[in-house]
Amino acid sequence: MESRVKETIVRHDKGYNCAQAVACTYCDLFGYKEEDVFRMTEGFGLGMGCMAGTCGALSGAVLLAGLKNSDGQINGKTYKLSRQLLECFQERCGSTICAELKGVTTGTPVHSCADCIKDAAAIVEEVLLGGENE
Repeated sequence: MESRVKETIVRHDKGYNCAQAVACTYCDLFGYKEEDVFRMTEGFGLGMGCMAGTCGALSGAVLLAGLKNSDGQINGKTYKLSRQLLECFQERCGSTICAELKGVTTGTPVHSCADCIKDAAAIVEEVLLGGENE
């Protein structure tokens, strides 16, 4: 598979929130329509709760873990993948919380939205898609 990381930024530049940019770029690989995933991920933008919660880009990646693995039953594999995504994101970005990434209280951003999106997309490709990029 050819990398789609750049496509995530194109979507974000068109007005997709961070979660939508990540999830919509890859949803077809898991059998879902972009318009459906766009609606599913709308509430994950702005770090859930207007920057108070988990970064939207990471939330979009975690949603993809469920789309990949869920069979309608509780699935421990999805939980493990979600944890792996979170740990990789934390390591690369320095936090998983939107307000911390944006430096809301410190005034010094740790990671830009574009960088969070690119990192989340790269992690999706490595963890969920096996790193099979051309």
